[in-house]
Amino acid sequence: MAESYHNQEYPLAPAGIDGHPRSDAESLNDKEEKRRKRIKWAIYISVFAVFQVIVIVVFSLVVMRVQRPKFRVGTLRIQALTTGAQGEASFDTTFVAPIRIKNTNFGPYKYDATSVTFSYGGVALGRVMVPKSKANFKSTKKVDMTVTLNSNALAATSSNTSLGNELSSGNLTLSSSGRMNGKVELMLIFKKKKSTDMNCTMTIAVASRTVQSLTCK
Repeated sequence: MAESYHNQEYPLAPAGIDGHPRSDAESLNDKEEKRRKRIKWAIYISVFAVFQVIVIVVFSLVVMRVQRPKFRVGTLRIQALTTGAQGEASFDTTFVAPIRIKNTNFGPYKYDATSVTFSYGGVALGRVMVPKSKANFKSTKKVDMTVTLNSNALAATSSNTSLGNELSSGNLTLSSSGRMNGKVELMLIFKKKKSTDMNCTMTIAVASRTVQSLTCK
């Protein structure tokens, strides 16, 4: 029995790198190191997840958000303007109207052919057709249209009296209006219908043939 007792083998402590048994302190250090690595990886994964959420939110609110394009007319370039004050007031004019379609979206705005009406005192005097095209993303499409108007449609209307008074003061006020229909295309996949209206008023100084003021709503 005594011999069996002395020959009994006991497990040794794990050997270290140098072949010596590892102490309890070394084992604790290894466990602590593994715990720190797990915490570090958990932090990395959490930061990455938060970053992904931020990217998705920004993408949804900024890139995928579709805004209404702006449909405006710029300052007219008057080429000819004659007025008459004998009898019924009258005028004839030809000018270049710079049509502008401003697209602030992250995708092109493809619009249909659009009619723009020029009026005086609510009476339509002439129309031009803006051809079908597109405004690229974050850009402004520029289309110059030549317009010829006269006051024949104002004869025998209350607007003719207003025209006479205005021409006597040396001014001529015109308005332009139109509704443009189209689609904003995002990432070549998503398409969103968007319509935009033009509603502009311009005052022309008759003597100098220049635009004194221009407002668009």
